[in-house]
Amino acid sequence: MTEGSKRRLKMWIRLLGVTRRAEGELREYLRLTHDTTLPRFDVMAALYRRRDGLTMGELSRMLLVSNGNATVVVDRLEKDGLARRIPSETDRRAVSVVLTPEGLAAFEAQAAGHEVEVTRLFARLSDDDVDAITDILKRAEKT
Repeated sequence: MTEGSKRRLKMWIRLLGVTRRAEGELREYLRLTHDTTLPRFDVMAALYRRRDGLTMGELSRMLLVSNGNATVVVDRLEKDGLARRIPSETDRRAVSVVLTPEGLAAFEAQAAGHEVEVTRLFARLSDDDVDAITDILKRAEKT
């Protein structure tokens, strides 16, 4: 193993550790403050970004989860009155999912708190640090 590859491996382990710690704290925040889960938050965020709705396939691809996982989350959101399914007018097999007005309001409250939590988690980083890390990660995505 070369010195460069060892350094990259250490960097990967550190990146993974930071990601896992932040994700764990965000999961706990959402559970305690909003009585929700990170997967539910992620589905609601995707639906919030696409107000006209997403098919289950689009939602699964967007979130990098199986159709089954997405379906379980959407089922619960629908049961709780936060999302609804809309059958396609052109394809009987296709169904779009949208947030209800209650879902929109709930997500906006969750998202505001989520933003505060992310800011708290990375408060020790300066704006220049955040910009540099963002630039580095964008370059790493292209490899």
